[in-house]
Amino acid sequence: MFCDRCGTNLPQTVRFCPSCGKAFAPPVPQYAPSYRVASNIRNLGILWIVYAVLHMLPGLLLGSIFRWLRPDFGFPFYVHGIVGAITGLFMFKGLLGILAGWGLLERQGWARILAIVLAFLSLIHFPLGTALGVYTLWVLLPGTSEIEYRQMARS
Repeated sequence: MFCDRCGTNLPQTVRFCPSCGKAFAPPVPQYAPSYRVASNIRNLGILWIVYAVLHMLPGLLLGSIFRWLRPDFGFPFYVHGIVGAITGLFMFKGLLGILAGWGLLERQGWARILAIVLAFLSLIHFPLGTALGVYTLWVLLPGTSEIEYRQMARS
């Protein structure tokens, strides 16, 4: 830090310039808590669990329908593999959503990053995924939210 009147090099904790006597205000704290995470984390965790269960329902329905259909119905041989892969993707994303929601409710350190990644992935699923993704990013993405979440996760 330098004195803007005389240009003397000063330490950060000084309140007066030793050369010219100019007074300096105490430094402003860098972090002022907004409590954005604390007031929204429970709702966010519940919404992620509900969204994940809703996301798993089409996977369960699709998987159960094609499990009962036999190959002799005239489907090409590769259809069952494609449907199985789509079902698996639905179920995997649903399980990740449930894991993220549970982690947020339990204040786990890894859950914030998982929820942010899933929020970016669900932005393309209009309207529920987009709304949940924007809400998640609004709550968890800012730097002050990271500091607040880390303090919550430690306690």
